[in-house]
Amino acid sequence: MADTESGFTAAERAAMKQRAAELRAEGKKGEKKADGLQAALDAIAKMDPADRAVAERVHATVSTAAPDLLPKTWYGMPAYTNADGKVVVAFKNSGKFGTRYSTLEFQDAANLDDGDIWPVSYAIVEWTPAVEKKVTEALRTAVS
Repeated sequence: MADTESGFTAAERAAMKQRAAELRAEGKKGEKKADGLQAALDAIAKMDPADRAVAERVHATVSTAAPDLLPKTWYGMPAYTNADGKVVVAFKNSGKFGTRYSTLEFQDAANLDDGDIWPVSYAIVEWTPAVEKKVTEALRTAVS
């Protein structure tokens, strides 16, 4: 498990590289998935350290809580798509637009509907166990 302050562990980084290689080995479709994964990881790597630490935990949480979502970039931000290629959730880092907090933004493909009003964007200042729990719950609902 990663220290929430430092982002990915060495084992998580190695596993992601291995998964990208596996996807490339699947052929053309696998290469597209691997390229999406690499683009998302590259976008995360370019972030300032505080944003990067949160984005890495978001990526790890999406990968665990909603493993069917595929990573890619969307407007230069790490995003995760469903089987139809529709963006379900994206991470907008604070440094990209000079805001005081990053956001996890659910898109129209997310199954979050709850009556006439429901949240689709969450501000994240710091990654904590409570944040991880809430994000995990939202992701599981979004892909249900």
